[in-house]
Amino acid sequence: MFYDDNDYSSDDDNRFHAVYRCYSPAFLIDREQTTIEHGGKILLPQTALEQLIDQARIMLFKLTNRKQNRSTHCGVLEFLQSSDPVCHIPYWMMRHLSLNEGDVIHVECITSMLPASFARFQPQCKDFLDLSNPKAVLERVLRSFSCLTKGDLISINYLGRNYELAVLELKPADVVSIIECDMEVDFAPSLDQTESKSTSTTTNHQTLAKSSSASAPFHGPGNRLNGKLKDTDQEEQQRHAESSHRRGQPNYDYKWGLLQFPRAPLHGLDNDMNEIFERNTSAIFQPFTGEKKILRQLRTEQPK
Repeated sequence: MFYDDNDYSSDDDNRFHAVYRCYSPAFLIDREQTTIEHGGKILLPQTALEQLIDQARIMLFKLTNRKQNRSTHCGVLEFLQSSDPVCHIPYWMMRHLSLNEGDVIHVECITSMLPASFARFQPQCKDFLDLSNPKAVLERVLRSFSCLTKGDLISINYLGRNYELAVLELKPADVVSIIECDMEVDFAPSLDQTESKSTSTTTNHQTLAKSSSASAPFHGPGNRLNGKLKDTDQEEQQRHAESSHRRGQPNYDYKWGLLQFPRAPLHGLDNDMNEIFERNTSAIFQPFTGEKKILRQLRTEQPK
């Protein structure tokens, strides 16, 4: 289905609403593409200006991809002298709206928008925060934008490199104008820094759990004073390895207020004695259960 510039609707307040085919700046011929790609403004046909000139003092627009139910807001950079029902928008904006070349987009004029007072951004890469003055860089780049939308992932260019920033928070509304306003800017930790921190925390927990379950004191090789090599006993090493795995294991059946003195089985005893020992020590240990003995006998009075 083909759309032309006459396919627009006028609401009760006569707001401009048109439907176009959208293309990236790569489809422009004999024109510098960087001024369009590195900003938040679009190019509209000349016929749109004829409809807007008597309706809007500040031309701000809402772009909507109704198939994907995604929208954003932008300004207009220029009106092209073309009768084709085509608009050109930055490629990062097309990617955010899930649009391909030649897809249909709805353009609606916004007559009023609150000025911004606060904005919080989250760089997707920590390299942006490593710049000498990222706030000054952002302030310079935002001159190519007319408005901001919460949830957008804008793309800016600095010294030939593209940086992506997510718009996390806006005040006083989720859609604000940044034309002639005094806006405070704040940065959240970068996305890759947050992910690496969570990954390192998980790794540290796993490392601590592994080290606590397999910690063996004096696990290094032994050296004799006379220079001779120490005899290696594989069974003894295996017993040390098994005991190290048992070291530090918590007692999940512990009851508050109960004092226990567990005893480890002796490795020198045979298997039968170890079973008896473990069975006897599994019960509650009761200290000082022996008979009382007095070392010094009390003197008995002699009859007079």
